[in-house]
Amino acid sequence: MRMDLNGKKLLIMGANPETVPLVELANEMGIKTYVTSNRPDDPAKKYAYKSCDVDGMDVTGLVALARREKIDGVLVGVADILVPAYCKVCETLGFHCYASREIVDVFSYKDVFKATCERYGIHGIPEYSLDAELRREDLDRIKYPVMVKPVDSCSGMGMTVCFREDELPAAVRKALDASKVKRFIVERYMQCEDMGMYYTFKDGYCSASCIYDRYTTDEQSGLSRVCLGGTYPSRHIGRYFEHMHDNACRMFRDIGIKNGVLMLSAFYEDGEFYVYDTGFRLQGEAPHLLMKAVHGFDQREMLIHFALTGSEGDVDLSAEDDPCFRGMWAATLWVLLREGRISKIEGLSDIAGDRRVVANIQRLYEGDTVLGEWIGTEKQVMTRLYLVCDSKRELAAALKQYMAEIKVYDTGGNSMALRGFDVDGALELNQ
Repeated sequence: MRMDLNGKKLLIMGANPETVPLVELANEMGIKTYVTSNRPDDPAKKYAYKSCDVDGMDVTGLVALARREKIDGVLVGVADILVPAYCKVCETLGFHCYASREIVDVFSYKDVFKATCERYGIHGIPEYSLDAELRREDLDRIKYPVMVKPVDSCSGMGMTVCFREDELPAAVRKALDASKVKRFIVERYMQCEDMGMYYTFKDGYCSASCIYDRYTTDEQSGLSRVCLGGTYPSRHIGRYFEHMHDNACRMFRDIGIKNGVLMLSAFYEDGEFYVYDTGFRLQGEAPHLLMKAVHGFDQREMLIHFALTGSEGDVDLSAEDDPCFRGMWAATLWVLLREGRISKIEGLSDIAGDRRVVANIQRLYEGDTVLGEWIGTEKQVMTRLYLVCDSKRELAAALKQYMAEIKVYDTGGNSMALRGFDVDGALELNQ
């Protein structure tokens, strides 16, 4: 698909570790990448043709930067919070944008998104009515445990699990502090199976690119359950297509989505799906890296091409996409760390020679410190390993191998890594 974009200038908004693969691919395509954020030392800036220190929320500053540098296109990186600003910058400059303000309004706030889903028969997590005044009549209706979270957060930021009423005031304050719009919601705390649905859109065509199962840690009581990994395809993929896929496609069409990539996250309990999150951009857990290895097309390349030309290229999703992964099995393995300073990392040095490993996105290295406030968020992720195998048993063996081999120690010689997920249970090998 790669048409000649050599020498074109692309401004990428956001510079976190998850945005690094996007910048690397644009560089490989001969594009001059301008990567911007308000932190000079953000990881993706190290790979940029030119790094810039304009805040990704500063629309005026970004527009001025684009005009000064004669930028040819703009693309948001892996950051939900920057999507509204991305839309405004493109609109101001007349650049190609896969979003619109109407679409952004739906996907930027959890309460608006939840209400929109219900209109299409897509259920959200059961919710309790509560505001910052903590009225007695509202408190009396709540059944614990519940999750308190901002309407506009991601990656676990500002979220708290409450098991008792006296825990609510601090949880509400935390959620409001993390919310730019100062709104929060209180939902039933779901303790059931977790899933992800990743869609690709091209010229109005909607394709479910992967449906997978996610596994989260239970070692951090009272905090958001951070992901430990996922397996592809989901064991519930058949039921998803029977009961939810068509409703989701109708919603996407009516909202006006034509191009781009979108994630839905949902819980699965007793045959029902409960959607709890979304993101209209490349995802931090990066299913697109597995899709590239299995399907052949690259969502990153499609988005880069769109930003600079208004077209996602010549990918035929009806022929090239397959949520069943062409009979192959794939997984992501996340290594989560406890608080402390990383002294030594073992088990990652030999992955380059392993054909099963298609990518490794490392966020933290020896000498880095995991802060206490990071626990319960995706900032405690040291690395994400991406595996593709020919069979379920081969995948299970690879996952168990790396869970055993990857070790992280703090300066006192203590293990920092949380335990992984139950591989045999996840892949139904013990049934």
